Amino acid sequence: MKTKAVFLALFLIAVISTESSAQGFHIGIKGGANLFKIDGRSFNDEYNFAYNVGAFAELYLNNHWGIQPEMLFNQTNFRTATDFSTIVPEGFDDVKGSLDYLTMPILLSYRPSKILSLQFGPQFGILVNQTNIVDSAKAAFRRGDFSLVGGAQLNLGGLKLGARYFIGMNNIGDVTNVESWKNQGAQVYVGFRIL
Repeated sequence: MKTKAVFLALFLIAVISTESSAQGFHIGIKGGANLFKIDGRSFNDEYNFAYNVGAFAELYLNNHWGIQPEMLFNQTNFRTATDFSTIVPEGFDDVKGSLDYLTMPILLSYRPSKILSLQFGPQFGILVNQTNIVDSAKAAFRRGDFSLVGGAQLNLGGLKLGARYFIGMNNIGDVTNVESWKNQGAQVYVGFRIL
């Protein structure tokens, strides 16, 4: 609960502090496809399609530099390995599942030209739903995720087209000390500026 409050506070501070700069401040909605996987020998080493949807804000401090905070619903689909139960006691072999995250990327945005933005920054995630992959009352995944994100975005007036790659920095597994599980993947999206 404390982590959720910190993420929400950071997002609100970023949005509220930028409203005074209305000339460089915009908000919009976006959605797209995820191609994610969970690293670790407990899972099939394959990328799976899922989706993302949410909202973004843009604050440009000048013609080149800005910040783009976002609030997104991101889904990661996965399949456990055929020998998952030998790695994780009470685990289910060859199970297809998903992780649903509420994520908040806070990206530094550099525009070398008006049409192109290069973006990099941290992404904080809160796990809101998960598929049960172990035969116990304990959840298999931790509630929080921290990733680094990098990508590019085309700015075509109010239309945004983008692609990103992200890599998890912390272990999201909560059932074994044998290995570390980390999210990893690519994302493409379409966004529309509404203000």
